[in-house]
Amino acid sequence: MFKTVNNTLLLLFLLTASSLAVKAQDSKLGTWGIATVVLPGDSSHKWGGYSELQTRMNGVFTQFQYYEAKAGVSYDLDKNFTALLGTGTYHTYDYTDLGKGPTINEYRMWEQMTVNQFLYRLKFEHRYRVEQRWVNGDYRNRFRYRLNMFVPLNNTKIVAKTWFISVFDEVFFNNKAPNFERNRISAALGYQVDKSWIVQAGWINQHNYTPTLSSGKNNVMLMLMYRISRKNAVEREHVPTTTD
Repeated sequence: MFKTVNNTLLLLFLLTASSLAVKAQDSKLGTWGIATVVLPGDSSHKWGGYSELQTRMNGVFTQFQYYEAKAGVSYDLDKNFTALLGTGTYHTYDYTDLGKGPTINEYRMWEQMTVNQFLYRLKFEHRYRVEQRWVNGDYRNRFRYRLNMFVPLNNTKIVAKTWFISVFDEVFFNNKAPNFERNRISAALGYQVDKSWIVQAGWINQHNYTPTLSSGKNNVMLMLMYRISRKNAVEREHVPTTTD
């Protein structure tokens, strides 16, 4: 396991280093990398949590411009309802001049409720989130809803050695006009290697709306997840969701 983790960290380092060395130019396709560690709850252990590191690049594995680090504590109300309190730090750079430091610094807290539905081969996740944000010192609120669907391909459940498809759409609102702020949509192919390791690769599009301009971008998305297994935990089905 430690060898796998070391190799993954080395790969992320090399990709980031190579992105810093490439001559800056605008790109229509970017890259999102997501690495997550999750401690899920079960019927015996209600409390859980997660931590996550995410990087984004303006090009395909080139032109680093963003990173975020976040963590949260969760509590299972029952097997299909999970509440979570999270916090994170978010930093955006000008990829043409990384030396001047972040142009946007954001600190965030949020409260969310996740509701899961298991309909034989179809697995649905409804996520409701309320955010408190400090963007370059200015306070903002935001409200998010995400519908995520998972379809296992070679099993009826997403367990070890299962291929699956993940599709989601998420909408973002704020409490100031215009209230609709962002739409994020994604489709990915995933594989659960064993009870702990999950990988996904696919496409994600983020479209932002402002009073004067709307803009969107397609990105390659790569995700690595490690799910911590508790001793004597009661086995139950989990969806391999992205936590961002």
